[in-house]
Amino acid sequence: MLPILTTLEHGVATTNDLLWLSAVLAATALMGFPYVMNRFLVRGFWGTLRNPVADDPPLAAWAQRAQRAHYNAIENLAVFAPAVLTVHLLNAGNAETSGACALYFGARLLHYLVYAAGIPVLRTLAFLGGWVAIAILILRALSAS
Repeated sequence: MLPILTTLEHGVATTNDLLWLSAVLAATALMGFPYVMNRFLVRGFWGTLRNPVADDPPLAAWAQRAQRAHYNAIENLAVFAPAVLTVHLLNAGNAETSGACALYFGARLLHYLVYAAGIPVLRTLAFLGGWVAIAILILRALSAS
């Protein structure tokens, strides 16, 4: 496990919260590739590059679900990232917030995978895990301010 406080090369101290935020950002950025690759396989090179039209062949069901999971990840990132940054700016990061960030990362990755696979109950539980992680961060920020 990473230490709670890490010193970067340029001498600026950061908590693991920011490292987890970076991991979440990277994972969210990569979530678009599988369904874009399916679009390429289904619609071809030019069909992927042009704007969608009504008579486009549909993507595979898993790719449609992966796209919705990606959109959901972006929507939740709009709450998670400010929560992490607020905790960091308040210098309120600790083992609990680091654990919440790790929980969020794992929950969102699991959410993406089970959503794409079409597993409904586990998808909802993974979503709730991410929600709990955000709640922990917000409560920590509120208690520190």
